[in-house]
Amino acid sequence: MSDINPPSRRKFWALAFCFWTLLALSYALSAGLSELSEGHPATWTRMVIWNLTNFWLWMLLVPAIGRLGRLTAGRGWDRFCLVHIPAGLAIALGQTLLRISLFWEICGSRQPAVHTLGQYMRGELVDNLHLAVLTYWVILVVMRGMESTRRLREERLRRAELETQLAQSQLQALRTQIQPHFLFNTLNAISALALADPMQARKMISSLSDLLRLTLEEHHLQLLPLSRELEFVRHYLEIQRARFRDRLDIRFEVADEVLPAEVPCMILQPLVENALQHGLLPKVSRGSLRILAHREGGQLRLSVEDDGLGLPSGGVVESVGLSNTRARLEKLFGAAASLRMQALDGGGTRVELRVPFQAAVVERVAECVS
Repeated sequence: MSDINPPSRRKFWALAFCFWTLLALSYALSAGLSELSEGHPATWTRMVIWNLTNFWLWMLLVPAIGRLGRLTAGRGWDRFCLVHIPAGLAIALGQTLLRISLFWEICGSRQPAVHTLGQYMRGELVDNLHLAVLTYWVILVVMRGMESTRRLREERLRRAELETQLAQSQLQALRTQIQPHFLFNTLNAISALALADPMQARKMISSLSDLLRLTLEEHHLQLLPLSRELEFVRHYLEIQRARFRDRLDIRFEVADEVLPAEVPCMILQPLVENALQHGLLPKVSRGSLRILAHREGGQLRLSVEDDGLGLPSGGVVESVGLSNTRARLEKLFGAAASLRMQALDGGGTRVELRVPFQAAVVERVAECVS
């Protein structure tokens, strides 16, 4: 118990004292009732003192027995028997002799037909030593069982912590793959405008600065409110709008009730980037992008729709961003989340993801998304 702090140690000994005292009183009550059932008067004081002396001594011996049990744990049966057979006999004998001596000091004058302590000890040793040996082994088994249970619980907790750390590391790795990807594309766009439109390039650099600030502020989070995620997406789209000039319409259709919902950080950016890069950028005419969010029962439904070129006829080949998004959803939510891509009637593509709806533990941001 050396690793237990003083308040916990006091609580432990208080509970132990209550347990052993109640056990002693229950034995005294049982012995008294037995005498009454046999027609003899019950000597309540004698029986209470006898049992309290017995069980309180065992209470004091429990730490020593537990320490002996820890010394032999995992050392093999030969070491176990070599230590506990003599230790059990010695402790049982010592406890019995001490109990008899204490009881004699308290109640010796009341013992009928016994004239000396030696005579009394010989009689009690014959009757009680085997019970003391049995008590030693019962305490040892219980202590080892409690120790094994505690170690098993600690091992399970440690394993769960390691699994959580591994999952967090994998999620962080997936997320950090996304950040350089969009940063590289953004810098390319700024580079293309640096000579043709320096003013627009400066605006993009300013928006990129705001975007990076948000990314750094949330770098330690895996989940954040949808309102915060939408703020990040709006900064990203301000940068991309410069590339499209007047060829891009952007609409947000987000219900107020879902703004506090928790979503994975940077979960929408790859979906938006995929729509811009593969759907709208190759399109010659004006295009539109819609970002939708609403609740369906216990799920949050997020969609990114474009009226671009649509899905290729040869089948969908997922980008790095979409593959990482799918992997992050699986790590965070398992089968409770999904990501689906489908062609829209009349052209265009919808990428939809569903995650369990849970409100973030932050103050609800009630700003309107327009």
